[in-house]
Amino acid sequence: MTLNEVCEFIVDCPHSTAKDEGDGYPLIRTPNIGRGRLILDGVQRVSKAVFDKRNARAVPQPGDLIFAREAPAGNVAVIQDGQEVCLGQRTVLIRPNHRIADSDFLAYYLLSPEQQYGLTGTANGATVAHVNLPVIRNLKISLPDLDVQRRIAGVLKAYDDLIENNQKQIKLLEEAAQRLYKEWFVDLHFPGYEDTKIVDGLPEGWEKCTLEEAIEFNPKTTLSKKRLKQSIPVAALSTNSMVLDTHEFTETESNSGSKFQNGDTLLARITPCLENGKIGYVTGIDSEEGAVGSTEFIVMRGKDINQYMVYLFARTHSFRQYAINTMTGSDGRQRAQVDKLKTYPYILPPKEIINIFGEIAKEYFDAIEIRHRQAEIAGEARDRLLPKLMSGELEV
Repeated sequence: MTLNEVCEFIVDCPHSTAKDEGDGYPLIRTPNIGRGRLILDGVQRVSKAVFDKRNARAVPQPGDLIFAREAPAGNVAVIQDGQEVCLGQRTVLIRPNHRIADSDFLAYYLLSPEQQYGLTGTANGATVAHVNLPVIRNLKISLPDLDVQRRIAGVLKAYDDLIENNQKQIKLLEEAAQRLYKEWFVDLHFPGYEDTKIVDGLPEGWEKCTLEEAIEFNPKTTLSKKRLKQSIPVAALSTNSMVLDTHEFTETESNSGSKFQNGDTLLARITPCLENGKIGYVTGIDSEEGAVGSTEFIVMRGKDINQYMVYLFARTHSFRQYAINTMTGSDGRQRAQVDKLKTYPYILPPKEIINIFGEIAKEYFDAIEIRHRQAEIAGEARDRLLPKLMSGELEV
């Protein structure tokens, strides 16, 4: 059968954009469509009026699938119970006929390699490849019995539940580390602050300096020539988490671009990445020498403060806003200026406070890395199982 024959309908979304109103219904754009699940962190939101207008052809409901026509083309997510969402540009709403197709199974089926090739292999477009609606509707599919679909989906969902649980824990751990940083170094409620004298407007032992004195910008990192090394693009950075997306890593022998090591902080300096908060904490680099990355990275490394403080500082609203204000260049290609960042005023804590914070923060960062790796392993296992379950090579 075709996909259209096992669905009640397949509806293209409005072709216009909608302004982020900061509150209301989640506006599902293509970056919010993950592999099976919606990604709602940092999602744009719209009012009830916009919700009604954009969903005039069909109101999304739990069990529906949302398909990304482009960027990233081919991703599919299932709307979960309790989720009321609005369709964004370049998305497609798919409502399965639940008498013959299980929503979760159908989403995994569309994400399997064979179906992805059938969908994205025909993607076209002058600048960004997109999947045409007739290709989606006419995709040839073969479904097992409904009870088999549900058993297969249950196996794959167990992995996704584990991944989601780890991601939630990562978010909580990072939020805890950011709160602690703010409490100690922004609000100045560090251990013993109640008994610390204030001298010239600062706690005794704290010093005013520029950021250049505390953090090294674009430090010299020597990498062996002709060695195959990891390469990290801007796409690997998250807008709201320290974790790098290792699926975006590639390999190269070239030494061109930025150079960095585990423990460094990467700040994407170009618009709109900087405004969106693309900042990453480097882990997962195999070589002690380091790796290479985009020329759009500003690499930040601790000089008089530890690596954890560097990243958490880079995430503060005040620094990000300062970095945005230093941007120069033509519209759409503006970049933050390193020389201006170096002059940012900074209050340097005493070594004792820095060391105590480093010991506490290390536990948070290590726990995040462990959970990130667990999520990666679960994702790799799911991806190995997916084509075998969909082809019938493995039975459940």
